[in-house]
Amino acid sequence: MTTTFGMFVKAPHPGRVKTRLAATIGDAKSAELYRAFLSDMIERFRRTGVRRVLAYSPADDMTRDVFSQLSVGDYEFWPQPDADLGTRMRKFFEAFGPEPVVLIGSDSPTLPSNFPELAFAMLKHHDVVLGPATDGGLYLIGLNQQRLAWPIFDGIDWSTARVLDQVMRRLIELDARVETLPPWYDIDEPSDLEFLRGHLAASSVSEFGTAYYDAPATRAALELLPPLDVLTGER
Repeated sequence: MTTTFGMFVKAPHPGRVKTRLAATIGDAKSAELYRAFLSDMIERFRRTGVRRVLAYSPADDMTRDVFSQLSVGDYEFWPQPDADLGTRMRKFFEAFGPEPVVLIGSDSPTLPSNFPELAFAMLKHHDVVLGPATDGGLYLIGLNQQRLAWPIFDGIDWSTARVLDQVMRRLIELDARVETLPPWYDIDEPSDLEFLRGHLAASSVSEFGTAYYDAPATRAALELLPPLDVLTGER
């Protein structure tokens, strides 16, 4: 069986990525931090699944070249179409079906290396696997497309705290067999950076952390940023 692991990624250009962080740390630092996320996640998952795909945006040659350099031949490339997030995800699953596909975003630099493989194992007996994010969204969606051909991407308020609830309600209506992974967190807001610092500090003294979710590039990028209270002037 061909299992496909996909990651939605963006070109790490200042002013185009992590805009909520940029309001506090600036466009350049925000882009540098996101590039570190990409470096860590591409490295961590470069052996996940039978096929590995970077779904990149914007869909131009310059962006493809950036990810070609980061992936070093371990990933295929798929240009995201110019459409809303739900449509882009649906088209990705359509492009790489009908066998199981697991898709993640690139906002969770410490996502454990075994979570996508757990999702593939769950898809042997379930139609859908969801990775619930602590902000009410999703960090992972897995579909067993040999069994599933349902419209679960339409009519969802993507990029809001309502995503998980809306998707679960839709799947219940469709009588889908659903399993969930443990909750994990994205990095979107300035306050998330301090949690990330603490998590990485804890992982530095834990074999589990080093093996499953250490993020050396992200750690290095964070070391160049002052603490949040300094950035916000709350000290």
